[in-house]
Amino acid sequence: MLGVTAAAQAVVVVLSGSVALLGDTVHNAADALTAVPLGIAFVLGRRAATRRFTYGYGRAEDLAGIAIVLTIAASAVFTAWAAIDRLLEPRPLNHLPVVALAAVIGFAGNEWVARHRIRVGRAIGSAALVADGLHARTDGFTSLAVLVGAGGAALGWPAADPLVGLAITAAIALVLRDAAREVFRRVMDAVDPALVDRAERALEEVPGVRDVGELRLRWIGHRLRAEVAVVVDGEVSVRQAHHIAVEAEHALLHAVPRLTAALVHADPAPLPGETDPHLALAHHTDPSVTAA
Repeated sequence: MLGVTAAAQAVVVVLSGSVALLGDTVHNAADALTAVPLGIAFVLGRRAATRRFTYGYGRAEDLAGIAIVLTIAASAVFTAWAAIDRLLEPRPLNHLPVVALAAVIGFAGNEWVARHRIRVGRAIGSAALVADGLHARTDGFTSLAVLVGAGGAALGWPAADPLVGLAITAAIALVLRDAAREVFRRVMDAVDPALVDRAERALEEVPGVRDVGELRLRWIGHRLRAEVAVVVDGEVSVRQAHHIAVEAEHALLHAVPRLTAALVHADPAPLPGETDPHLALAHHTDPSVTAA
C-alpha cells in the first residue's frame, strides 16, 4: 500500500516540483522498504534452532531494526538537503490542486498501513512492528503538512513549500530518535523493569521456593526468554527440587507476557557455616579471585 502511495506521489513531485511532497514521498518510500527487512526477519525467526544458532534466528528482528533506523536516517538527510536547496534557489510550484490531492492520498495510505501494522504487532507481541505502525501514523500527519505548503504557495508565499519540507525533516528526525532508542535497547537486551518485578512476584508464590536469586530476561525477536536461580530446601531430593523448578517455570510462563522459555536453576538453602559451592566458579567471572 505504501509503495503504491509513494509511486503516485512521485509522479506528482515530477509534475509540480514540490519539495514538501518530495520529502513526504521519500519518507513513504523508505517506510515501504522497511517492510522488506522486517519480512525477512519474521521468516527467519520461524526457523528452528541449529547447532550453530542454538537460540534460533529471532535476533534477526534486531538486525531489521538497525536497517530501518539507517533507512529513516537516509530519508531525513535527503529531505533536508532538498528543502535547503529549494530555499536557496526558489522555483515556482505547478499543479497545486494535484499536490493537495497527493497529500490527502498519502495520509489515507499511511493511516491504513498504521492500523494494520499496529493491530498485527500487538497480536504477535512485536515491538518492532508496533513501532513501525506508529511511525506510519506519524507519516500520515506529515502528509497533511504538505497541504500547508501547497496552500502557502497558492497564496503567493513560495517559501512555504521548502519550509514545510524542513518541518517534515524535523518530524523524521524525531521518529529516528525514538526508533534508534528502541533498537538500541533491544540490541543491549534491555527489558521493562516492571516485567522483572512481575516475574519475581510470581516465583515467590511458588510452593517450595524460599528465595529468588539472579533473574535475567531478554528479548529474542518478539519473544522473551528467562534465566533464574531459585533457592529451595537443601534437604529435598533431586526429584523434588526438579519438580519445584518446573513449577517455577510454569508460573513464569503464566505471569510474563510473551515469555516462551525459562531456564530455572535450583540452589539448596545454605546450612549455617557452609561454604558457598559457587565459590569454585568465582575465578572464571572475577579476575581478582585466584583459583584454588
